[in-house]
Amino acid sequence: MVADAALRRKRTVAAVYILLRFLVIATMVAQFFNRDYESVFLCLLTLILLLLPTIVERALMVDLPNTLEIIIMLFIFAAEILGEIRSFYTTFYGWDTILHTINGFLCAAIGFALVDMLNRNEKFSLTLSPTYMAVVAFCFSMTIGVLWEFFECGMDQLFLLDMQKDAVVNTISTVMLDPTGGNTPVAIRDITDVVVITAGGEEISLGLGGYLDIGILDTMKDLLVNFVGAVVFSFIGYFYVKNRGKGGFASRFIPKVVDVLPEDRNDANP
Repeated sequence: MVADAALRRKRTVAAVYILLRFLVIATMVAQFFNRDYESVFLCLLTLILLLLPTIVERALMVDLPNTLEIIIMLFIFAAEILGEIRSFYTTFYGWDTILHTINGFLCAAIGFALVDMLNRNEKFSLTLSPTYMAVVAFCFSMTIGVLWEFFECGMDQLFLLDMQKDAVVNTISTVMLDPTGGNTPVAIRDITDVVVITAGGEEISLGLGGYLDIGILDTMKDLLVNFVGAVVFSFIGYFYVKNRGKGGFASRFIPKVVDVLPEDRNDANP
């Protein structure tokens, strides 16, 4: 009965994986004929990333819950194929915000799981409080979020990719405009246009209806929604440990250490 249940669970994950893999391959073929080789490479990367849950299970000998594994694969597809290739980041307002919120939630779940596995492992003499575990999960999630923003900034500076999406603002305040050269911020309000003068003396009106913020607001918004996702799961994880693992919702996102993976157990007991 246990093996049958495990097999049914893995069939659900396998069905989602096969569907997403088919969609990625179809997109890759289409982009190849469009001669968009950068998108072809991105599709190949996505195919590799879709294998991550299985690789993690095998390498760490953990059993990823069905819900967590499926959400991770859908997240990868939504970020790489829909977001980058299909331009959902610019077509659908809030797409990037939704993904960063989910990322904060998932990373908190992973961080919580890492501590929870140590807490339950008999080889380690650890008895960590629910509060401590929730704080660790939160800090882990925020650290991953910060490292990702470092990566985006690096790609923007080195390859001019604009991963940190720009925003149009109508008010700026900066000490760079202080006529005395001091530290007094000078505000400019009601900005409707910005004119750029190139090295050759050419004046180009951006025509954006305001001043172009170069990714700062996007970065802070991403970290804020990552914070929200991390806080939400940290509270869920706290009560999960407080009630000795009885939380049905939290258990869908927390991997468990196993001696034999469910599918291996099923193979060994036909």
